[in-house]
Amino acid sequence: MFSTPADRRHAIWLSDPSFAAAEIARGLGYGAVILDIEHGSFDLADLERFIPFLRGLDMEVLAKVLGPERGPIQQALDFGATAVVIPHIENASHAKEVTAFAKFPPLGDRSFAGGRTTNYGGFTDDWVRRQDTFTRCYPMIEDAGAIENIADILALDTVDGVFVGPSDLSLRRERGAYTRTEGDFADLAIVAAAAAEAGKPWVLPAWSVEEKEFAVRHGADQMALIMQHGALAAGFAGPLDQITRIRESR
Repeated sequence: MFSTPADRRHAIWLSDPSFAAAEIARGLGYGAVILDIEHGSFDLADLERFIPFLRGLDMEVLAKVLGPERGPIQQALDFGATAVVIPHIENASHAKEVTAFAKFPPLGDRSFAGGRTTNYGGFTDDWVRRQDTFTRCYPMIEDAGAIENIADILALDTVDGVFVGPSDLSLRRERGAYTRTEGDFADLAIVAAAAAEAGKPWVLPAWSVEEKEFAVRHGADQMALIMQHGALAAGFAGPLDQITRIRESR
């Protein structure tokens, strides 16, 4: 269907279930999608349809769930998400409690549902092992306590990597609005170094050239390169800029 291979390192950030946006991105070579369920307009019916559609496009699905609770985490995984991104992790003890919902016993405390992921049938011990191995759990590093406990969070068996929330992290580290200051990049460096030490991936929303360059230098596993609303704004702005220049040149 697509002539360009999917590159899982590169993600788009979606705030609503736009099938066209997903197909356009996949056609360009994006290989992952971050669904902002926390701040976006997704409901359960959307996720039930949209996640398997994305997986059918050969795209990884990182579901940034509604909150650090059992229900949203398990629902995203039961619908077939590749990874759950869990916001508002306060510290290592909070991470231990919440990330357990993404892994089955005895590793964690995820509840079994015989739905899409089991082909609507039963399950085996091998299926449980594969789910725990290949379905990833990424607590977000966006609270001051989380970055202070970053090594302990990454050491958890229920944690497969971390996802940085730079805007909230800047606010909660009392730097104010995120403007890519020296302090912001110092925090990102802490996360990157801790992830490298733990041998686990880290993921960054990298909107600017500076963030993209930083992510490449520091070995980010995946990057969100653009937000859905930002892409629309840029696309709408282009023709207006063109016609403005044409009129001004007359």
